[in-house]
This record gives sequence, structure tokens and C-alpha cells, in this order.
Amino acid sequence: MKITFHGQSCIQLETATHSLIIDPFLTGNPAAKQSPDNIKVDAILLTHGHNDHVGDAEQIAKQNDAVIIAPNELAVYMGWQGCRTHPMHIGGSFSFDFGRVKLTQAFHGSGYQPEGKQEFVYTGMPAGLLLYIDGVTLYHAGDTSLFGDMKIIGELNQVDLAFLPIGDNFTMGPEDALLAAQWIQAKRVIPIHYNTFPLIEQDGHQFARELGDRNIEGIVLEPGESFVLES
Repeated sequence: MKITFHGQSCIQLETATHSLIIDPFLTGNPAAKQSPDNIKVDAILLTHGHNDHVGDAEQIAKQNDAVIIAPNELAVYMGWQGCRTHPMHIGGSFSFDFGRVKLTQAFHGSGYQPEGKQEFVYTGMPAGLLLYIDGVTLYHAGDTSLFGDMKIIGELNQVDLAFLPIGDNFTMGPEDALLAAQWIQAKRVIPIHYNTFPLIEQDGHQFARELGDRNIEGIVLEPGESFVLES
């Protein structure tokens, strides 16, 4: 499986038969190296409704006839925009052609701000994502604080790779993300949601070194870089 980091929390997953993208914030993302025009995917997964996560989902969905998989209220909202959607909610799972998706809780907000309007559209509860694809288990935490039930995620799953926010201010910072990695019992961790803007600047390489001290492999990807995860 080829894993590409596009900045902020945007991850693209490519298998031999499918391509998925999570939280495709590209337009307006100062770290992104890729244009939404060039994204080819079968499915788009959204963790919550903030603009820096919904991003270019509508454009990418329509140009690829890709399904948007998201928490129910957000999926309904994207359906109103003319997108093909599959609604889910926390604790629920569903098997798609590419693999199984299960939504976990995340402690954050979720409201979409339409361009040019001083208002928010309520988009339901934020979520994390457990992905079971080609014999590997991935956990994308979405935007979240540290929470105790991460221990349960680790107990019930053998997480091969976790994507954890480390930016602080809006999400976990590096210290809490280190605890999260241990509670999840992740074999590998890719830090996300940092260095996009000055307010969330962090040292991803220092975070990776501290993961290594805890016998967890830290993988730092710059926007546009990829990593191949063997099944």
C-alpha cells in the first residue's frame, strides 16, 4: 500500500486496485504540493466538517464519481451539494470494495463555514477512522484530544500504522500524541495536523525520535512524500 501525505491531515492510500483520500484539504493549504485537479480516487473519507478537512472533497468527488464516506450529518450535507455519499456514525462499520471502515470517537468540533458567510453549518460529531485494508489496520485519529478509550482501540485492534495529530492548540500536542501512540499500541506512527500554519508548528522529527525511544517507529513525511506499507 502506497501512503502519500498531502499536508495537514490529508492522506492518500493507494492499493493495487483502489485509491482513497482522507480529509482532502489542498486548495488553500500552503503546505500542499498537489492540485485537486490531479487527484484520482474511488472514495473520499472525511473525519469532520471543518473547512481544513472537507477541503476539496466536493470537486474531487464529482470529477471522479467517488463516494464520500463521512459521519451522517456531514454526509447528508455533501449529498445536498450533489455528491454521492455513504453516511456512517461513531461505532458503526461497513465493508466497501476496498476494505472495511469503522468510525471511532474523536473529541473536537465539527461545523462547516460556507465561503463568504459568517455562519457554520452543523455537521454532526467528529470521528476517527479505523481502516482494515489488504490485511493491515490503519487508524486515522482525525482532529482530537487524547482520550482514555484510545486504550480500548489498542486492545481491540492490532494497529499497523496510526496517523496522529501533533499540532497542539486545536488538537493533541506531541506529548499527548506520544501517550496516544502507546495506548493504541501502534507499530508505526505518522504525525499529521502540524506545520501547516504558524499556530501549529511542531518538530515532527523530534516526535519521531521520542516514539523510537518507546519502541514505536515514527515516520515523518513532508507534504508530497510517500511511504510503502507492506501487508
